Amino acid sequence: MMDMWTLLLLFLGTYSASGSFPRAQNVTWKSTNFKTLLSWEPKPSVDYSYTVEFSVLGGNKQRSPHCIRSSATLCDLSSALTALKSCYTADVLSQPLLGAKSDLTEFPYTSSPQFCPYQDTDIGRPNFKMEVSEDKKKTTLYVTDPLTAVFKDGHQLNIRDIFSDQLQYKVTYRRNKSTGKKVLNSKTNIIELTDLDRGESYCFNIQAYIPSRGVDKQLGELSHTQCSEDDNQHFFKVYSVSVIAAAIFLILLLIGIIVAVTVVCCKRRKKALKGGKEGVPLQNV
Repeated sequence: MMDMWTLLLLFLGTYSASGSFPRAQNVTWKSTNFKTLLSWEPKPSVDYSYTVEFSVLGGNKQRSPHCIRSSATLCDLSSALTALKSCYTADVLSQPLLGAKSDLTEFPYTSSPQFCPYQDTDIGRPNFKMEVSEDKKKTTLYVTDPLTAVFKDGHQLNIRDIFSDQLQYKVTYRRNKSTGKKVLNSKTNIIELTDLDRGESYCFNIQAYIPSRGVDKQLGELSHTQCSEDDNQHFFKVYSVSVIAAAIFLILLLIGIIVAVTVVCCKRRKKALKGGKEGVPLQNV
């Protein structure tokens, strides 16, 4: 029985000396438009903190000043991963709080998966404007390249600045209220469509398309849907219910006024005729 207690105390003593700081779990990257965050679990207790070390594959480890002995479970490495076409790994170390001492010389850590910004960052939804020509023969879409978290010489870069001619836009469009879809890929930000039926309403979605990437990362987030106007819109779609109700009220009011005036005029005429007859003297036979 004493031997079991001795072994238990020895185990607890060893755990306290080398394993008192739990390792981070679920270390993952989340990146959109090169805004890159490293996250993990769990939230640390009051007894320890986390430090993040990162490096280019095969390079020296570095630390972000905002992610040293921190109680946070998130580290923004956007400005640190400057070699966009390189690949990185990161370690999340479990360490004592800032200023606290420990007998450990090496702290437990958990490594992240490999992350390559140029290939792995998600591309956010683009914005676009739509213009229909006066003769209704051409619809033009003007796409705005999404901005990124990357700055160069004080200038914020967009995805076109980074991907250059690798960037295309995929346009998905359909006739309004129809399920059939057509797809067009464009290498430019100004997209002209001339195969649409004149006067019909069409709906459009756009997303970035980078064919040089892996299949699961080729397409960016889908834009909000925009639809052109229908020249043959139903009457109740063109005018709101309140406008229609006001128009009906005015028409009824006008009809009422006309009827009232007509009735009054008829009564006066009848009264005038009756009065005239009464004033005519009888003729001798």
